[in-house]
Amino acid sequence: MIKPIITAEDAAQIIDNGDTLVIGGSGAGHAVPETLIEALGKRFQETLKPRDLTVVHISGMGDQGTKGLGHLADERLIKRDIGGHWGMSPPMAKLAVENRIEAYNLPQGALSCLMRCIAAGTPGYVTHVGLHTFADPRIEGGKLNSLTQEDLVEVVKLRGKEYLLYHSFPVNVAFIRGTTADATGHISMEDEAAYFEMLSVAQATKNSGGTVIAQVKRVVDKGKINPRLVKVPGIFVDALVIDPDQKQTYQIDYDPALCGEKQGGSLSMESLPFDERKVIVKRAALELCPNAVVNLGFGMPFGVGRIAEENGVADQITLSIEQGGLGGIPAGGLDSGAMYYPTAILDQPYQFDSYQGGGIDIAFLSHAQVDQHGNVNVSKFGNRIPGCGGFIDISQNAKKVVFCGTLSVKSELEIQDGALKILKEGTAAKFVDQVEQITFSGRYASETGQEVLYITERAVFQLIDGNVVLKEIAPGINIENDILGAMEFKPIIKQVSRMDEKVFTDLLINFPKFTSV
Repeated sequence: MIKPIITAEDAAQIIDNGDTLVIGGSGAGHAVPETLIEALGKRFQETLKPRDLTVVHISGMGDQGTKGLGHLADERLIKRDIGGHWGMSPPMAKLAVENRIEAYNLPQGALSCLMRCIAAGTPGYVTHVGLHTFADPRIEGGKLNSLTQEDLVEVVKLRGKEYLLYHSFPVNVAFIRGTTADATGHISMEDEAAYFEMLSVAQATKNSGGTVIAQVKRVVDKGKINPRLVKVPGIFVDALVIDPDQKQTYQIDYDPALCGEKQGGSLSMESLPFDERKVIVKRAALELCPNAVVNLGFGMPFGVGRIAEENGVADQITLSIEQGGLGGIPAGGLDSGAMYYPTAILDQPYQFDSYQGGGIDIAFLSHAQVDQHGNVNVSKFGNRIPGCGGFIDISQNAKKVVFCGTLSVKSELEIQDGALKILKEGTAAKFVDQVEQITFSGRYASETGQEVLYITERAVFQLIDGNVVLKEIAPGINIENDILGAMEFKPIIKQVSRMDEKVFTDLLINFPKFTSV
């Protein structure tokens, strides 16, 4: 039962040509087994072995440069990449764009839950998540280029309803990471910002007859880890690699506020600069309600949390992130995916179980393109492939979803005396005839009766019966010139009201639904 301690170089030697390798962790070093990934990349560059691997990463992995999947970005090493998010590794995304590897982008939550299904020996993961989006095989099936031909997703009908079946596959090798291992291979994750699906990945690999390598910071004697802290039991681990210098994230050596060791604190968050982005998130924040479970997407929506803080209502909502954090303050930038002062941290598949079942009351997400049918694209633009991440799982299932973004690209605006003025129109429209890729399906939202808003600095739109309807306009804005003139399609216009003027000032806004504000 004593597990061998090997070098990262020895671990890289375990992988054979054609193997399927699943890598645990997420984002910019969040429980990413960086030492193992780097050793594999180095072995290939020195020996040109192994070749033709399938690499699976549940979410994005990298520093938007050479780390993470960047170590493996060579079409001779990687034949196929199956990922929930691609934006953290431009070198790997470039291979997909240039049609040099087979490339799939599947919803992060579906991939996360699929690991449990592989462990259980089922044919795959059955879910409604992804219907009528680019993950649906009737549209793109998650395929990112013409080289990619095999269908990994199929439509099935159960009890008279359509679902998607994400296919199971055997796993040959897994690279996972924890904080501490005992001599028998029990793994704890006390320093990690999240648990992700480390247990599911290890179980899926072992039950496929594969090999699990765990990178850890330290090894202690048998029995020295409290059983309640064990996240991956030793029966699912084959060998250990020690990296005493592994960081909590690529940027942070260790911050106790990111793993629950330090609780009840707050961040010194500076007020957002007063510009069109603040206008958008102030108007979006008006959709908050007491006791709501809230998800904030990457980028502009993070500002909703700051508005709630500025206006004294943050303690009456619960923020959550798909990586498992609840009740804290989501980190931003490259550290997105971590949460400061979480009150609970769930394994990622269980967080997605809640999300997919409707456990989010309101989600604030970015939009990059919106079309006349209410579809939203955030996942693919020309030669850029950010990928969907958890966007589909979240946007499709939140009881209410609020998309935040400017009406056009790089317009010049002036905000003065509670009104908005357009100085120079943007370089491109964001509200287009047809999105380049369907990451959010207006059709599906209409079928399920979901409440959907699109909030910009100039106007608020709502999805009603599959149509985009103009509901509010900013003070000082002319509908014909400043709104319709910046859109490629004409929304339905019936009764239009004015946006709250306080949104266009740096004054606090009123939250009448909340107490003690």
